[in-house]
Amino acid sequence: MQDAKINTLDPEIFEVITFDSNGLIPAIAQQHDSGEVLMMAWMNREAVGRTLATGEVHYWSRSRSALWRKGESSGQTQALKEMRVDCDGDTLLLQVDQKGVACHTGRRNCFFTAVRDGNLETIAEVEIDPQNLYGQ
Repeated sequence: MQDAKINTLDPEIFEVITFDSNGLIPAIAQQHDSGEVLMMAWMNREAVGRTLATGEVHYWSRSRSALWRKGESSGQTQALKEMRVDCDGDTLLLQVDQKGVACHTGRRNCFFTAVRDGNLETIAEVEIDPQNLYGQ
């Protein structure tokens, strides 16, 4: 059923998206109602298609060379509210509803280190122990 839904997507969607030489495009996830930038990950054509077809955000893991659905192992899911393509077609903005934390470190977002006055500063604490999320 999911593949049938993917096949009914407007082909123009994939014509305006510019995947790099590895078939990937950066995707920035942003909380739809607060504007908080949560994370950046990579998507391939299948991840884009599955995300649009299911409403559940999927990414491509470069380290595992595999498709993954956000939250499949942690339970910290992202529901797609809107996908936006930038002016050059080479970056996606995903407006999502994040359930729980977005970062594998157990923080709400992945941007928890700031450079302030020439020094690194942690600006967000761990909310959930990663061992509880992933059993690591």
